[in-house]
Amino acid sequence: LTPLGEIMGMFLTEGIQSNIPVDEAIRRIKAQGGLVCLPHPFDSMRGINNRGFGEIMKLLPQIDVIEVFNARAMHLGNSNGKALAFATEHKLLKSAGSDAHTPGEIGHAYVEMPEFEDIDGFRRSLAQGQIHGHHTCPMIHVVSTLKTLKKRILR
Repeated sequence: LTPLGEIMGMFLTEGIQSNIPVDEAIRRIKAQGGLVCLPHPFDSMRGINNRGFGEIMKLLPQIDVIEVFNARAMHLGNSNGKALAFATEHKLLKSAGSDAHTPGEIGHAYVEMPEFEDIDGFRRSLAQGQIHGHHTCPMIHVVSTLKTLKKRILR
């Protein structure tokens, strides 16, 4: 998590702490030879785009993968469709994620892709991948919010 939103590092050998500037997070991912993925970038509730489309454009040269289907993304605003169009236009690798916060959400979105051995194989395999998924019931956000509030209150 950065002040601008979530960024995923793939193929990392060590963790990267949260709440560091986005350019520092990307630098640390790249220093480990990892891939930079933007999950749910156009989700107005939690994407990096909630700070403005310009932020994504500034990061574009360093982005390797865009999550184009997020099962928890709200239907409003067509955030998954915008992510797919963006990734296609800019020739970025495409991923999907369940973004599961409960066991019942696991597997709501995934990429079916050929096996791979290493990061280069992953890139080739992901480029051939087929996105599958369906949206999680919007009421799950209420359940997640209540769980978060309960944790905060019990602290």
